[in-house]
Amino acid sequence: MTPSLTERAMNDPKKTLVQGLRQAVPYINALEHKTLVILFGGEAVVDVERFASLIHDIALLDSLGLKLVLVHGARPQVEAELAEMGHEPRFADGVRITDTVALDAVKEAVGATRILIEGLLSMGLANSPMHGARLRVGSGNAVVARPLGVREGVDFQYTGEVRRVDGELIRAWHQADTIVLLSPLGYSPTGEVFNVSAREVAVMAARTLGAEKLVMLTEEGGIVDHDGRLLSDLSVPQAERLLAADTAMLDADQAEALDNAIAACRGGVRRVHLVPRRLDGALLLELFTRDGVGTMVFADQYEGARPATIDDVGGLIELIRPLEEDGTLVRRSRERLENEIDRFTLLERDGAIIGCAALYAFPDEAIGELACVAVHADYRRGGRADALLGAIEARARGMGLTRLFVLTTRTAHWFRERGFEPADLDALPVGKREMYNFQRRSKVFVKPLL
Repeated sequence: MTPSLTERAMNDPKKTLVQGLRQAVPYINALEHKTLVILFGGEAVVDVERFASLIHDIALLDSLGLKLVLVHGARPQVEAELAEMGHEPRFADGVRITDTVALDAVKEAVGATRILIEGLLSMGLANSPMHGARLRVGSGNAVVARPLGVREGVDFQYTGEVRRVDGELIRAWHQADTIVLLSPLGYSPTGEVFNVSAREVAVMAARTLGAEKLVMLTEEGGIVDHDGRLLSDLSVPQAERLLAADTAMLDADQAEALDNAIAACRGGVRRVHLVPRRLDGALLLELFTRDGVGTMVFADQYEGARPATIDDVGGLIELIRPLEEDGTLVRRSRERLENEIDRFTLLERDGAIIGCAALYAFPDEAIGELACVAVHADYRRGGRADALLGAIEARARGMGLTRLFVLTTRTAHWFRERGFEPADLDALPVGKREMYNFQRRSKVFVKPLL
């Protein structure tokens, strides 16, 4: 039977493209003019075909108005230089010992790698993704370093550690609509050059610039649990517990990347993403789709999310009362709040409760209700409601729930922008459906937790 025009349209790849673009728009808007630090190793540069695709994706991000800082590694390139010189590489505790010969190899390898990247970013061939891009690239002595020194009897010589990154210089480059390219070389005030860790450079750059995100393209990508399931998001405390208690499920590279992610978040970076560099389009999929393809490590923003206790009831009442009075939230008595206080997650600042959200679980149907989302009027900018949503989603996943639903009368757009889709009453768990208030006429929205 010949498909109808409607059926052909529904299966048209163009429809998939349109749906993808529509899904991406909220994320694109949220990242516009924000600073994004992208780290990739020398292994990514050697992988020529995949790296060309990554360059195309970076060009796309630049066209969307992001302020980009690219940090590249050069480990395999250095190893190749040393082999050509006939010089045996030396390491201690996984850190390269950079003698004078090794330093020459590092300079050669890093210089050649940087030039290659700059060349690829300069492409503008017709009929290619780079056509008309006209990217400007800035690089220089933005990384200030000092010698690692002698540790446990080992002299690391010209191996260094990052002291700081020149944020003023990078911001000036960004003001000139320039992509910044940082290499794993650091410079001292005395004119010395040191071999430094690309990851350390990326973390320091992200912290210095207050980057919205740090994306680390790694060999393994995201963190998986013992059953092989991707852990799509981890709070900083969760990541710390994972490192401390279960290193068996992490290889050395993943453990180091997770440690770097924690350091970045502790330094003020809102989100760090560990993304598989071998997956075509992984950078775009992580940034512009709801669930991403890697592991996102997020800070307990500003004040930090924490479970509520009975002592918080008074502060909670004070926070939600204005929203109950204007009809945004359903009224809750003090007695009800006391009975249900363990459902609430709070944001606190200087001892005052400035945000809350509640999770009511229906475990038999693997669904939970997100309720009573509130942020104090003085603190509604800066992503605090997003922090609460992230904490509730993590809590729901930990309980084995696969979906969240919300009932709302006034804030439908906010939930739609964060992946909640309209649903009818049949989507609600039986217990909640029977209690539905037809006079209030709340709209139902559901979000899958993948």
